[in-house]
Amino acid sequence: MKDLPPLARAPILILGMLSLLSGVMTGLARLAWEVPNVAMDATGMHGALMITAFFGTVISLERAVAIGQRWAYLAPAAAGTSGIVILACWPPVVAMALAIFAAAIMLVASIQVLRRLTAPFTVVLAIGSGCWLIGSLVWLAADWIAPAVPWWLSFLVITIAGERLELSRFLPTPPLARQVFYAIVSSILFGNLLSLWQPGSGLVIFSAGLLALALWLLRFDIAWRNARLSGLPQFVAICLLSGYFWLAFAGLLGMGGGFEPGHEWRDSSLHAVGLGFVFAMVFGHAPIIFPAITRLKIPFHPVLYVPLLLLHGSLLTRVGANLLDDFAGRRLGGMANALTLALFIAILLARMFKGRNAGGRKTSKRKEVDDGLRC
Repeated sequence: MKDLPPLARAPILILGMLSLLSGVMTGLARLAWEVPNVAMDATGMHGALMITAFFGTVISLERAVAIGQRWAYLAPAAAGTSGIVILACWPPVVAMALAIFAAAIMLVASIQVLRRLTAPFTVVLAIGSGCWLIGSLVWLAADWIAPAVPWWLSFLVITIAGERLELSRFLPTPPLARQVFYAIVSSILFGNLLSLWQPGSGLVIFSAGLLALALWLLRFDIAWRNARLSGLPQFVAICLLSGYFWLAFAGLLGMGGGFEPGHEWRDSSLHAVGLGFVFAMVFGHAPIIFPAITRLKIPFHPVLYVPLLLLHGSLLTRVGANLLDDFAGRRLGGMANALTLALFIAILLARMFKGRNAGGRKTSKRKEVDDGLRC
């Protein structure tokens, strides 16, 4: 089956961006900011909008582009549609069903990648897809988002870790280090399973796994080498390394109970992973991923460091205020988080138009692969 042309992928990407916008607004609503009623009504679905509807759309869209078969695009289309369903206030079971369908299709796509190339990193990527599916099934079974959150976070974290494992083969990584990596991923999965019956103990093990993974990445990721380069590879490396510190911090908070529902550190723990770690990865890889999806070149410019610095600064403000039980500071930090994401998207679009005006409208798959291997 032929792949979808770039123009046909645009509606799916737009669905993902709408989910991001609505997810950000529901997050602001939770911090007592005035937002449109459509977002206010969906405040309780903030996690589903951000992880399943936005990240699920973007990650599964990237996977569909990678395998180049039309049926794989059903995953991001369903994930993006789930965000619209949530905003339309349809029965939650409809969004749950769409999330399960999207995750199942992405898992099948990941298994197909695994069949094409059986390697440790493709196994890890398939495990990450499975975490999204299990989390969505838990959401349906429990009729509550909280038990699904560790699985959904694992979907993001393990997917990123799998991609970094692929690039670690360009370094002389000791065999024992790889075995440690597999043990860490196993501990995260075990913590998720245990959290379904013993939330306290399970979430502590899950958090210890996040901390161990962050330390592994800080020690063995190729980002340390690329940080000594220049241009896009250096920017990606700095994004990655800064994100690893936030992942380690989230693990430390979680070992103190930070991921438990109702805990005073929960907001800090969740956003240390979701904003500090995951969005740092997004900032770094967006100049590579979006050209792969849209075939529109995004020339690198140092101005991209501005939203990266603001991301970490605003998150530090939010986390610090939260730990000090300062709701006003946490509220300001949350608004700064939202404005930072908006600034990053604006800069990305401006760079995209710059690329078109400079005559670099199209970018080849070979160029995308080369940029990805360097980062």
